Amino acid sequence: MFAGGGWWGLGGNGNEAAVTCRVGEWRPLRATGRLFRNSMSEGDSSGDAIHGKPSAISRFFTQIGQIYQSFLDKSTPYGIIRWIVTFVFGAIYMIRVYILQGWYIVTYALGIYHLNLFIAFLSPKVDPSLMEDPDDGPALPTKQNEEFRPFIRRLPEFKFWHSASKGIVVAMVCTFFDAFNVPVFWPILVMYFIMLFCITMKRQIKHMIKYRYLPFTHGKRTYKGREDSAKPFAS
Repeated sequence: MFAGGGWWGLGGNGNEAAVTCRVGEWRPLRATGRLFRNSMSEGDSSGDAIHGKPSAISRFFTQIGQIYQSFLDKSTPYGIIRWIVTFVFGAIYMIRVYILQGWYIVTYALGIYHLNLFIAFLSPKVDPSLMEDPDDGPALPTKQNEEFRPFIRRLPEFKFWHSASKGIVVAMVCTFFDAFNVPVFWPILVMYFIMLFCITMKRQIKHMIKYRYLPFTHGKRTYKGREDSAKPFAS
């Protein structure tokens, strides 16, 4: 039976069934009471060639992504070096904006973006105000005999650094296009950013005081025994 550009065979009763192929071959197929279609048909072979192997462009971007992810994985332990490089690159960006005397809107947007990242970095992963029982949140201990609970951030340090660095790179790229150089009176933007920073930090500090948490983790306390107990017993 022929349908849809290929040969179909219908098996039955668990016996061996043979299907005639386009190329003149006979292939035994174990019958399961269902229809079998020849995989050598033109439509299927062309589909496998298209969908079976990724294109050269897809392989290129996949390889670039793997190299980039490997670089991020290797840079994870070097937190101080990562932040130094980010601050240096940010200083280069500020110097470029100062020399060009433009792109103030881009700089203002970059500052707002970094402020939002910083607030997320200081905030706990679970907001205590949204919880019925505040003791269930990831807060620091408030008593000496309380169990040690590390502070879990909404935005981890590595993601904070990665996002801040990408923001600087995007802002640097924008300075090469005049379309982003919108004329504006920059002192107004500076004053507005300072006011926004103060209001946001004031609200964040009040939130810390109200729910009694600090945006960092103290080292877990260790206990030492007496000096006499550390000495071996005399035999």
